[in-house]
Amino acid sequence: MRTSQYIIKHLAGTLIFFLILFISAGHIDYWQGWIYVIIGLAMFIVSYTILRIDTELLNERSKPGEGTKKWDKLLLGLSFLITIIMFITAGLDSGRYHWSSDLHWSLYMLGIIITIIGQLLFLIAQKQNNFFSSTVRIQTEREHIVCETGLYKVVRHPAYLGNIIQTLGFPMLFGSLWSIIPISILILLILIRTYLEDRTLINELNGYLEYTHKTRYKIIPYIW
Repeated sequence: MRTSQYIIKHLAGTLIFFLILFISAGHIDYWQGWIYVIIGLAMFIVSYTILRIDTELLNERSKPGEGTKKWDKLLLGLSFLITIIMFITAGLDSGRYHWSSDLHWSLYMLGIIITIIGQLLFLIAQKQNNFFSSTVRIQTEREHIVCETGLYKVVRHPAYLGNIIQTLGFPMLFGSLWSIIPISILILLILIRTYLEDRTLINELNGYLEYTHKTRYKIIPYIW
């Protein structure tokens, strides 16, 4: 897939989530939604400019090769479904029915900051790892090696850390306490995927076991 095709596909997927959010909210003058759109589009631009990945990795992410684990396909499908539910819940709650009470402005601001930090962390991790596939597989045809520089010197799965951070910022940005329910499930799925991916890399990727001795923590420094 050419770069332009992948960018269009990526942008279309992003816009679909934005559309789900505004349809759930029921109106266009939805300030939380617009802030999220601005953050998302800004990160989209950053991902193809400042933190742009090389063409080979972009091709891998757009269409991973053979060897994706069956359990990863299941987890990705569940995560996609829960993410949609999360957007619908936030839109219905903060945009339409206002089930949750308004938060203090500082919590909305904290949610915005946390969301930006989490998304940037994900993009930096993607940029630093030349084998950052969208699925869990050993990329033997690309001579897969361990990434142990940059953020990967701190934790073994910094992108998952970024995902968790931005997910934690979501209910504060939208002021939606009800969205915490799908968010909790989504974080659990991320933790399960992290554990299974880590075991796969230990068992199947040369040098990864030694890497775990140098970088001890999977996601959270000094905790796990």
